[in-house]
Amino acid sequence: MPSATLITNVPNFVSREEHTTIAAETPVSFTDIPPVLRHKEDNVSATLDPPLHGFSAEDGAQGTLYIIESVLVFMSSTGRGFQIEYPTITLHAVSRAEAGPSIYCQLDEHAGEVEGAASNDEMDDMRELSIVPQSAASLEPIFEALSRCAALHPDKATPSDDEEMDAFIDADSGGFEVFTGDEDQELSEVGRAALAHLESIIYYPDDQSEVNGAVNGDVNGGENASDEENVERTTPP
Repeated sequence: MPSATLITNVPNFVSREEHTTIAAETPVSFTDIPPVLRHKEDNVSATLDPPLHGFSAEDGAQGTLYIIESVLVFMSSTGRGFQIEYPTITLHAVSRAEAGPSIYCQLDEHAGEVEGAASNDEMDDMRELSIVPQSAASLEPIFEALSRCAALHPDKATPSDDEEMDAFIDADSGGFEVFTGDEDQELSEVGRAALAHLESIIYYPDDQSEVNGAVNGDVNGGENASDEENVERTTPP
């Protein structure tokens, strides 16, 4: 099952205020209450790489982003859109690439599949998503809402809460492995390529205080890639 699914209608949702009102009325079943919309952003462009069949560059040029507690949705002004289940989002971060400020996401193309279904090429198992709002000021609220919703859908294959969560994906086990740069650890060729790609697009503030003040989940790094590379996955604290 691909990480992104084509849609023609935005899934049903309610505002936080509507959710509070409905819950206070003691519904027959709380599971029947529509999910909450955490954030809505108009005038957004979205790019999937590799592209999603049936969703063109024109479709991604302008639309509305809906960060719903159940799914992440982009609906184009053309009437076509896509939705993404949160467990498929293995990484999201604020990017300052040359193309402009954006939200960068890595999507697992085989999330939820039985072990061994993934291909031997790690890069073939990944899709990249770039979300570009009209204003850079929208990046933080988008990122915060995305982090909150992702935290509601923890990866069932991740280690226990006592284990480290800052990790690179271990494609064989479906879990996470911390890369510290020790002599006994070495990234594969594909891993090094992926790391170099992240290094080229993720923003690293010169002032460390900016990092400490950023929303949890931004990607932090040092000058020497061999010393330490930590990618913080958006799972609950």
